[in-house]
Amino acid sequence: MAKNYYLPTEDTLRCTWFSNFAGKLGTYASDLEISPSDQASVVADCLFFAYVCDARNQFNQFAKDWTAYKNGARSGPTLGVMPVAPVLAAAPALVEPNIFLRITKLVNRIKNHPAYTDSMGQDLGIIGDEQTVDLNAMKPVLKVTLQAGHPNVGWTKQGMGGIDIYVDRGTGTFVFLAQDTIPDYLDTAALPSGSAVWKYKAIYRFNDEQVGQWSDVASISVMG
Repeated sequence: MAKNYYLPTEDTLRCTWFSNFAGKLGTYASDLEISPSDQASVVADCLFFAYVCDARNQFNQFAKDWTAYKNGARSGPTLGVMPVAPVLAAAPALVEPNIFLRITKLVNRIKNHPAYTDSMGQDLGIIGDEQTVDLNAMKPVLKVTLQAGHPNVGWTKQGMGGIDIYVDRGTGTFVFLAQDTIPDYLDTAALPSGSAVWKYKAIYRFNDEQVGQWSDVASISVMG
């Protein structure tokens, strides 16, 4: 039976995978002839990637908080507390770019080593799970509601990496709106001066490619 790729598509899950891999690599370093410098490089890459992912997540949430605050200032009943910018911890040592190219090359070395066993691979997390999802059949389900007057496109991941969202703002043509990896998606485009019906459709992404079926079109009335 076919197996999924061992690396998760979502960065948050990659951080969890990376932590396990970096933490256990030393157990097999001698048998697999992995040098101390390679081990140190993996640990440094893991720490740095976890740091930048956490910083990105904090500032993504900060941006969402400011969007909600702005919407409240414009048309909401209350303002709430003004968002405060995240304060990041001290950054770890910088590493070279293309972290996961280095990691996949190392994993290939490991799998091709004569001493490598499947039990090592399972422990290191470099053997993918059995494929149980039919990617060709995956289809997003959109639920569009209004949040402070703006459409909020609700969706669920269903194990996919993200979603590509397209919108028709009354022109009769769908155009690309956004690639989203964390549900939901708030459409903060300027509202029309009068009433209008905006339509949305989406398709899943997996391993950085569009997969499956287009969602049904979801519509909502908006007014500036």
